Amino acid sequence: MLIHSAAQLLTPSAQPQRGSRMGELSIIPNGAVLIEGETIAAVGESADLLRRYPNEERYDASGHAVLPGFVDPHTHLVWASDRAAEFEMRLEGKTYMEIMTAGGGIQSTVNATRSASTAELIAQTARRAQDIFALGTTTAEAKSGYGLEWTSELKQMEVLLELDRQGPLEIQPTFLAAHAIPSGFGDRPDAYVQQICAQMLPELKNWWERHASKRPLPFVDVFCEKGAFSLEQTRLIFTTAQELGFPLKVHADEFENIGGARLAIEMGAVSADHLVKTSPEEVRLFGSSSTAAVALPLTPFGLNELEYTPAKAIIAANGLLALASDLNPGTAWCGNMQFVIALACRAMHLTPAQAITAATINAAAAIQREEQLGSIHPGKQADLLVLRVDDYRHLAYRFGGNLVKDIFKKGRLYQNPC
Repeated sequence: MLIHSAAQLLTPSAQPQRGSRMGELSIIPNGAVLIEGETIAAVGESADLLRRYPNEERYDASGHAVLPGFVDPHTHLVWASDRAAEFEMRLEGKTYMEIMTAGGGIQSTVNATRSASTAELIAQTARRAQDIFALGTTTAEAKSGYGLEWTSELKQMEVLLELDRQGPLEIQPTFLAAHAIPSGFGDRPDAYVQQICAQMLPELKNWWERHASKRPLPFVDVFCEKGAFSLEQTRLIFTTAQELGFPLKVHADEFENIGGARLAIEMGAVSADHLVKTSPEEVRLFGSSSTAAVALPLTPFGLNELEYTPAKAIIAANGLLALASDLNPGTAWCGNMQFVIALACRAMHLTPAQAITAATINAAAAIQREEQLGSIHPGKQADLLVLRVDDYRHLAYRFGGNLVKDIFKKGRLYQNPC
């Protein structure tokens, strides 16, 4: 298919952008894209591609901006039930950690998720997957973490692989058994850490090699935070995971700085996420690191907090900045990357071009998929969005709606009902 006559065709660089280059969208007015199968075959001006490929099926994008599909590199997509009551508690003055200590928070969702059948989890998660796909997310990282014991954690991984198989949303799974200290281990957290290292991670690798051997190993993530997993515990889990060949991710500096970002950089993690309390010294470390700094602006928004990831400082330090939604039932039940872009521009002072870059090619790098996803270049996967508007800046200018008209995923056209 030949997509032609796009008012703006956004072709950010094929590799992640840092520093002063952050936000280079390389816009082609009246642009065109040729898709062959699941892959982008050619990119250029419409007059040229229409002349070279006169017999291709055509999609007229006149009056519309076309850009890469959004990559969301941090979601908690699979869970059961909700935590609406806790939202009310926060409005009454309870903090996230106070709710968690009282038995709410993650443990509340753990109880519901453990009780749900695989079929129930697939049904609930599939609806969320469909929703975020309609909003322009064509690939999403998605974590386990609402089981906190092997059987339930594995059940979530099975759900993620099945939903990836069903599509159209492409899912990159992450194993997050180290999301919280489960009930029964409150006074002996090291015993749970030992269970993750000695039992869960080896069993996960064996299971993955039997059931998903054609895929890369999933990420292993840890919530490194006061009240969750200490720096020492995180290092132990990371070391075990790394020895088994798993790539690493970390939740760090969301509420307090205990050194999680520094550890992630030291150990070569693919990304460190949240980074609200990251120190200026640690921000500078991202500039000489391959570890992506993933900002999740919906989380402080959802918690009604005023402090956000220091995104401009990360860019100034030459760090690799990405954006994600943190879709989850407790603090940010929202997977709308369009709203993430709009909020990042307001709360973290990114330009629209920088925010789109952080949600496409840089976000792809945060899940090690920059060679296949995140930009419109020949040889990459044909994941594209056709907007209802002719100027990409409306993605930041407007908020609360859906500006995605149509979606191409692996070359297939999905007409958006929203």
